[in-house]
Amino acid sequence: QIQLVESGGDLVQPGGSLRLSCAGSGFTLEYYIVAWFRQAPGKEREGVSSLSNTGEYYSDSVRGRFAISGDKTENTVYLQMNDLKPDDTAVYYCATNINGRARPPFLDPSDYNSWGQGTQVTVSS
Repeated sequence: QIQLVESGGDLVQPGGSLRLSCAGSGFTLEYYIVAWFRQAPGKEREGVSSLSNTGEYYSDSVRGRFAISGDKTENTVYLQMNDLKPDDTAVYYCATNINGRARPPFLDPSDYNSWGQGTQVTVSS
């Protein structure tokens, strides 16, 4: 059974940084695509970044500020978030177990079948 546990969310001032963690079990990171999504109040869930054997992908809104990475020994995926803005405020989720329809940049939430519980990121002064 695939399980994902996010952590690292916090309240941070604009311009600050956070690192989110997504600890996975029940699958091997080396063979799975893992992605980060976020959902702000009243908005749809949007793809932020994905990590696969073919590379990393980022949404336009975070490219150049966020970086995704994976630790195969820990089966954990990280999202380093720099220069945070109030618009980055959301619940952040990681997901894996992608379906066969998925295509790069692998940022469509409907393509994922396994989700974590989310971690809150609030950017405010």
